[in-house]
Amino acid sequence: MTVELDHLFTLTSRGAPEVERLVAFGLSEGQPNTHPGQGTACRRFFFHNAYLEFVWVEDEQEAASAWAEPLGFVARSQYRQTGASPFGLILRPAADAAEDGELPFATWTLRPPYLPEPLTLEVADSAAVTDEPLLFYMSFGRRADRSPVERRQPLAHAAGFNEITGIRLSWPGTRRLSPAWQTVEERGVAHFSAAPMPLAEVSFDGERQGKSWDFRPALPLRFHW
Repeated sequence: MTVELDHLFTLTSRGAPEVERLVAFGLSEGQPNTHPGQGTACRRFFFHNAYLEFVWVEDEQEAASAWAEPLGFVARSQYRQTGASPFGLILRPAADAAEDGELPFATWTLRPPYLPEPLTLEVADSAAVTDEPLLFYMSFGRRADRSPVERRQPLAHAAGFNEITGIRLSWPGTRRLSPAWQTVEERGVAHFSAAPMPLAEVSFDGERQGKSWDFRPALPLRFHW
């Protein structure tokens, strides 16, 4: 099966006040969301083909419940102290993907209480390795610009961005990537490198203008456009 990026998420402090820097930069914020039963909530910024999500732990007891605990949200939200990765990638089938195709990496099925039946998420086996980002697959994902009109999120940004065209994730350590992440890199969905601290670098519109903006230290995030 061919997969592509649906969205990138980053764990933040409660309420994600850090993302006000994205608003000041010139991004239009979409509707926030909550994940009942998972103990998390988020703020989001949508582009034509994908979006950026900023997630925080709202209820530590829920986030540490039996079904959610393997995702490590509590440790990931405290990544500066725990060394866990604050990032996650959610993939979806590409437009030309076969409906009955097999995923290119091993997963287990998650049935979050906030998703209506029969929707599920597939979680890569690498989830247990908290110093690597989380990796999910959602069969029902779609481009933001193809959402029903009544659910359409703001896609026009003062910064002028249209599409996310590249993701590079960096994190401490030099050990070999897990098989799932090796596959993601081989498929060109995202790229990875070692760095002293976690960093997500997001490219927009093919980086045609040759410009960059760094949101550190508030957010482990850098834009290129």
